[in-house]
Amino acid sequence: MPTVPTLTGISSKMVQTSRLTMHVLTSGSPENPPLVFIHGNASSATYFEELMLALADSYYTIAPDLRGYGDTEDLLIDATRGAKDWADDLIALYEALNIDKAPILGWSLGAGAVMQFMLDHPERVSALILESPVSPYGFGGTKDINGTPCYADFAGSGGGTVNPEFVKRLHEQDRSEADPNSPRNVMNTFFYKPPFRAEREEDYLSAILTEKLGEDRYPGDLTPSENWPNVAPGVKGPINALTPAYFNTSGIVDLANKPPVLWVRGDADQIVADMSFFDFGTLGQLDFVPGWPGADVFPPQPMVGQTRAVLEQYQANNGRYQELILSDCGHSPHIEKAAEFEAALRNFLAE
Repeated sequence: MPTVPTLTGISSKMVQTSRLTMHVLTSGSPENPPLVFIHGNASSATYFEELMLALADSYYTIAPDLRGYGDTEDLLIDATRGAKDWADDLIALYEALNIDKAPILGWSLGAGAVMQFMLDHPERVSALILESPVSPYGFGGTKDINGTPCYADFAGSGGGTVNPEFVKRLHEQDRSEADPNSPRNVMNTFFYKPPFRAEREEDYLSAILTEKLGEDRYPGDLTPSENWPNVAPGVKGPINALTPAYFNTSGIVDLANKPPVLWVRGDADQIVADMSFFDFGTLGQLDFVPGWPGADVFPPQPMVGQTRAVLEQYQANNGRYQELILSDCGHSPHIEKAAEFEAALRNFLAE
């Protein structure tokens, strides 16, 4: 039985691959063409169930829990490989499920995993859907659309930048609304544009609480730094895996085989934005973190601008992309604007 109960029409199974045992949700007939969904941080495959069911008439929808999340085998993430552990796990899953080629959707952190997967295995991707994606230059510590690091040691990114009170409440399995840093409040404040609240709030909260925790896991370790804000990336865990010290998928622009790309984001996203409330450049500029060295040294990371610059170059190099901005929407368009998201996805895949 999965930790989080599934909806009717969703099947849950453990799949043994050559690398690890993965928990995978599926819906629809295996005779249909496959469509793969990859979740983000502080979540699991649970977050895709409604969308999987909606598309099961046309596709065999598949959503695994990534390493470090949900009910997948608890193996460590080598952050010095960037997103490669996840990409390697995915190709092993493809082999185990006999998936030759498929459209693949990555949400937030999961978009980093699928961009790396496409870099490593472009022949296995028929279309790429990036939902509220992490920048191709990673999360934190860069200052322009070319991904130039603010400091040589990438200070201001990695596991040491995660709010310790949020981590503490994850450890406590806190389901309350007593503190702004509780998982429930973080979900409702930042996953969506308030006052939106999901119908399956309790299940989504349970999915957040399945994240694997510890210095070797989430949020990962850190390295002290003389540079503001005095922490640089460590070498373990998912947040270090997305630091620009180790993560860079801008090389997709040079792929010989360029699947079409759909980029979907909400206009009110506070997590992945040019003024992200999870980025120390933003927090320093707003005086929430003392000692900010100024916009010339550590400005807010232009996350959206970086993604657009890479996709524009992708298109200039004979690729193709579409950008869809959903209004009055936060970080989770497939939940907040479910009907619009499904329609856009169907239309894109039909092309």
